[in-house]
Parts: sequence; C-alpha cells; structure tokens
Amino acid sequence: MNVQIKLFLILFAAGLLGVFSFFLVDLSALIAILPIPAGTEVPSITPALKLLSLIQPAVILFVAILAGVALAPKVGLSSPVAEAVAGGGQLSSAFKPQIIPGLVGGLAGGVAIVLTGLLWKSFLPPEVITRIAELGKILPLPTRLLYGGITEELLLRWGLMSLLVWAAWRLFQKGQNKPKPAYFVSAILISSVVFGIGHLPIALLLVPQASAALIVFVVAANSLFGLIAGYLYWKKGLESAMIAHMLAHVVMLTASYFGAYF
Repeated sequence: MNVQIKLFLILFAAGLLGVFSFFLVDLSALIAILPIPAGTEVPSITPALKLLSLIQPAVILFVAILAGVALAPKVGLSSPVAEAVAGGGQLSSAFKPQIIPGLVGGLAGGVAIVLTGLLWKSFLPPEVITRIAELGKILPLPTRLLYGGITEELLLRWGLMSLLVWAAWRLFQKGQNKPKPAYFVSAILISSVVFGIGHLPIALLLVPQASAALIVFVVAANSLFGLIAGYLYWKKGLESAMIAHMLAHVVMLTASYFGAYF
C-alpha cells in the first residue's frame, strides 16, 4: 500500500476516535442546560440520531486530512509519529522530540486559558458562568482528549494551517524554494482565530443573547492556545501540538475541580 494512503488512513482513524467519542456525551444532560423555550418539543436522543450528527464532522475531517497529506510535506510540515508508522520508521526517534515541547506548550497554554478565564469572570453574568461550568461537567475527559487533542489538531493544524502555508507559498513564491517564515506565522495567526471562532456555536447555543464579553473571551482564550499549538506544529510536528492540546484540557479540568476555572 502507498505510504501516503497509509498515512491518510492512520490519521483518519485517529481523528474518528475523537468524532465518535461524542457518543460518550450525555446529550440529554446537555439539552437540560440549554435555554430552550417552554413548550418546545425536543426529539428523543437515540443512538441513530447521535450517529447522524457525527456524519458532518467526519466528512470535514476527511477533507482536512486529505489536504494535509497532500500539502504538508510540500511546505515542510509533518506528523512525525504517524509518518513513521506509515513508512515503517522508528517510532521512538519520531516521538521523543515531541514530548517535552508538547508538555511545556500544554502547561503554558492551559495556564494561560485558566488565567484568561479568571480575568474574564467579572465581566460575565453569574448565569453564564453557571452554564459554562455545567457544560464542563457534561463533557467527559475522553472526549476532551480525543476530540480536542487529536481531531481538532487534525482539522486546524494538519488541514487548515498546511493549506494556508501552501497557498501563500504557491501564490507569492510560485512554489519555489522553502516557504518564508512569514507564511507560517500568518497561517498560525489565521488558523488560531478560526479555532477560536469555531468554539462560538456552542457558546451561542448555551447563551443565545451572548454579550460581547463572552464572545471575546471564547475567541481570545482559544486563539491564544491556537498560537501555541500552531508554533509546535511548525517547529516540532503535529503530535507535539496534540500532546499540548491534551495537557491543556487536563490543566483546565484540574483548575475547574479546585474552583479556579469554569
């Protein structure tokens, strides 16, 4: 089997773990905290309905991984561990350089998000803080780690960031030489903001009349971590960004347990 096909299958399978981890989410509990008008008929949550809701993210994941497999190598971006598995390389030599940067980035990113949350709490109404906290209790740790740590990194870094760097390189350098660092920096910034905006739908679902403070918090906090993950992907590899993303969730969850975060 072609190495690129193997790489695609490995990454797609990993991403699907995150998508299907939403089966672990108690949707009935989620619906219970939503501000649904009285008298609104809510459909019963069945396994079939859950499965249908996962089709769209699976399709988007498919496209993102396809884009990354095709474009990342052309601009010098990589997924060292997945590529080692696909090509029969040494896993230890591929994984070791990812660990420390990922742990440092995850700790820094998690702490930064927690501190941002502490600063923003005074600008948010108590009922909004309560709903965010309730959402945090509903999302199980495996979903946070698998979807956040793996699937989101495949979508935003492997897919989108690779595409942005490649597009700038082809447009402004005509595909010659190595892409300039400015293209990577721009791609990190753009993908980070997209990452932040991507968290708005759930926020608006929880708080339909969201204030500017809530919108700024959601976008800013997540974009801040996106900068760290994007840098790690650029300099170390995709798995480093995944490690950081997972650890950031652990930091946030721990802070929540001690009442220092939502």
